[in-house]
Amino acid sequence: MFELKSMSKHNISEALEKARCYRFLNEPMEAESICLDILDIDPENQQAIITLVLALTDQFRRELSNTHARAKELLGRLTAKFHQAYYEGIICERRAKAHLIRGEYGSERMAYEWFRKAMKNYEKAIEMSPVGNEDAVLRWNACARLLMRHPGLVPSKEEPGEFMLE
Repeated sequence: MFELKSMSKHNISEALEKARCYRFLNEPMEAESICLDILDIDPENQQAIITLVLALTDQFRRELSNTHARAKELLGRLTAKFHQAYYEGIICERRAKAHLIRGEYGSERMAYEWFRKAMKNYEKAIEMSPVGNEDAVLRWNACARLLMRHPGLVPSKEEPGEFMLE
């Protein structure tokens, strides 16, 4: 294997900016790598954790299960309860969209369930939002509008209980 090189602690802000740029360039794996380098020398860096969560969710269309689990694990490292709820909502919303794009059997029902989970997290975040921060409201509304525009996105039918035998 390779021994990774360490970056200087003095260049964290520049590295974070590069990670954001790579995300905007649709190169989430590069952004992920930069965030991991930052977290190696500053494990509690909140912006690096948030950017890493977003970079992982950017990869949901290609690989869902591993990146989803890794993104969820990072939530516990966020110190603000608002950020925990808000970014859990982002994870759920992006997972819903990944299911829609994949278009596999049952994907619309799965997407609906993930959108509803996202909305519940956004509701929690709204309750804790700092003054002037409407991010969770905007995300909740976006999910609601998407569900209203797509009538095929419906909840899973309730599984019947045990059948009575005569």
